[in-house]
Amino acid sequence: MQSGIHASGPIAAARATAAAAMACIALACKADQPSQRSNSTMKTTTQPTHTNRLIHATSPYLLQHAHNPVDWYPWGAEALERAAREDKPIFLSIGYAACHWCHVMERESFESEEIAEILNRHFVSIKVDREERPDLDDIYMKATQIYNQGGGGWPMSVFLLPDGKPFFAGTYFPPESRYGRPGFKDLLNEIARLWKDERQKISEGAKSLTEALQGITERGESGPLIPPETITRTVDMLSRAFDRRHGGISGGGTNKFPPSMAMDLMLREYHRTSQAGTPRKEMLDLVELTLARMANGGIYDQLGGGFARYSTDVEWLAPHFEKMLYDQGLVSGIYLDAYQVTGKPLYARIARETFDYCVADLQSPEGGFYSSRDADSEGVEGKFYIWSRGEIEQALGTDAELFCSFYDVSDGGNWEGHNILRVTRDAATVAKLNRVPVEELERRLAAARAKLLDIRSRRVPPGLDDKVLASWNGLMIASLARGSRVLDDARYRAAAAKAADMILARLRREDGRLLRTYRAGKAHTLAYLDDHAFMIEGLLNLYEATGEVRWLDAAAALTLDVQKYFADPAGGYFFTPDDGEKLLLRARDAEDGAIPSGNSVHAMNLLRLSVLLDDKQMLANAEGIFKGFSQTVQRFPTSAERMLAAVDFHSRRPKEVVFVMPVSPVAPVSQPVRDAVATMNDPLQAALWRAYVPNKVIAHLPYGAPQAEALTERIPLLAGRVPLEGRPTAYVCKNFACQAPTTDPVVLAEQLRN
Repeated sequence: MQSGIHASGPIAAARATAAAAMACIALACKADQPSQRSNSTMKTTTQPTHTNRLIHATSPYLLQHAHNPVDWYPWGAEALERAAREDKPIFLSIGYAACHWCHVMERESFESEEIAEILNRHFVSIKVDREERPDLDDIYMKATQIYNQGGGGWPMSVFLLPDGKPFFAGTYFPPESRYGRPGFKDLLNEIARLWKDERQKISEGAKSLTEALQGITERGESGPLIPPETITRTVDMLSRAFDRRHGGISGGGTNKFPPSMAMDLMLREYHRTSQAGTPRKEMLDLVELTLARMANGGIYDQLGGGFARYSTDVEWLAPHFEKMLYDQGLVSGIYLDAYQVTGKPLYARIARETFDYCVADLQSPEGGFYSSRDADSEGVEGKFYIWSRGEIEQALGTDAELFCSFYDVSDGGNWEGHNILRVTRDAATVAKLNRVPVEELERRLAAARAKLLDIRSRRVPPGLDDKVLASWNGLMIASLARGSRVLDDARYRAAAAKAADMILARLRREDGRLLRTYRAGKAHTLAYLDDHAFMIEGLLNLYEATGEVRWLDAAAALTLDVQKYFADPAGGYFFTPDDGEKLLLRARDAEDGAIPSGNSVHAMNLLRLSVLLDDKQMLANAEGIFKGFSQTVQRFPTSAERMLAAVDFHSRRPKEVVFVMPVSPVAPVSQPVRDAVATMNDPLQAALWRAYVPNKVIAHLPYGAPQAEALTERIPLLAGRVPLEGRPTAYVCKNFACQAPTTDPVVLAEQLRN
């Protein structure tokens, strides 16, 4: 769970209101993740002796618990009705398939016959996959953070009244007391005793905690538009929080998550001040420091590409090894930005390798991207990724010394007696130390990486969570589509289009409504705000990268659904649709976490669509988001970085770029699409995508095609645009003023800088 600078957000402000709830049970409960590691998560392979209701789930996480002796229920009416009928408290356990400590608690407690007997006798036990049900996860994580003075994480362990009101919350509990935590068995017995003998104490705790929850989700008064000065104030706060030696922000200790959204805002500030003639280079320097340290650290898979979820130390060495799809989408995007700003090959390489990893390992045959790779393999955290020096020497022979010198491999190891590959010295230094030319070093290292990757591929891989989530796919599609242009690689465009086609075809209800999750041929659960918002962003990026108007049409259609089912008349959007399940509360927030807020992403979507479609209502809806969250964002600006990116887009106004592509009037309807693909390496397109222009919209006109007139009516930006001398032509406009059309990439680059 991310914390650190975000701990100053609305959750922190609510703690003082929950004092009574925090005292409802006289047992210590620290909810931050344990600093100690457990590598003992091996499960037996004997035939299961128990099977519970989770066997019918599609979630890999729920299926992991289908043979526990605990009488698990999935969340639903059956479990809630039983709790009410039998007057039992609910034990709610929330986690996800790639969660290391979830595996530990399962092995230690949920596979224990003794603990299962206590749970089955005194509680109704419900298991939830946080990735399938982010609405439930959000509510009860807020409760956990309030109860535990800001601490939270997974596995989340929450005790509820039969009506869903929480009265006690924590995260991981060992079976017996240790790590400064109460033992889970003792905790269950104490809560069962209190339920029987001191029900009033539990009821008072539930009332206080629920009131605190409701307090942080109450809608405040709408305010004025968020002033753009908030961006400068926020990046100043962020820059002070950044580690000046290793980059990034420590999350209240040693944990570091990739701060993608913070770096996006800092690059925007650098761009704004550069245009004003007074560039704030410290913002760029902090971003570059962070990206370089991450790229060279153990958080990055030096052999296979892709990023782990977070580092457990300030140097980015030792990650919790799970790889989440959303991180690949967000982190690859900021590397693309940095490459556009600086032109440095390192950033392009990391983005490309991350894309290659996702396409090779996480993209399903149907097209959608799977959710994650586990931290554990063969029951041991990180086993798939770590090496001994002896293994490397045996594999590489005479090249082993070079490899070990470059990737910090030693006899004693750099992590718990083993080696996590990382780069601590640049190639020139290592080449000099080993008396070889840099070119030879790089050639031999590349060959060595290929050998070790082949060896690693024959190890038992970490578990794969093969469900497909609309929201996380939207993040990946958005980055891949943009990367296909920035890196001039049509493979990424094809991968993004394949994923988008799958989501739009398979994750649909019969009436066309978007669904959240898909696995093994089954899609279910009405999509949430983030599913819509992230997919809309991905579709808009696909339209801009390809010129295929079907992506724009799909984005506009999903936007209508957001307005119909999620809109709050006071401004902004609820996380759940108005025809969804009625829960303890209906959240509406703009706080970023591991992924950005749906309101923030949708504010940017609406602004882009309002320009492309000349739709004043969409502009008003975007401004409604800013007004609806004005007070909260100005009070807690570092919790809403993506919202401030949209504020930057709105306040500085975007450049409007129209590409006119001459096509044959007798070509078939599909020809303009092929023409768009054929221009992947067109110099005019390349000039646009090489430039860092954070605020822009791009439209395409296949001039001379049969549908050109209809496109002009659909996209008013295209009106009156013609090619010069029958060549691809670019028009750049801003604030209703256009520069001269050009066919010259150099001229276009200059127009984009101004």
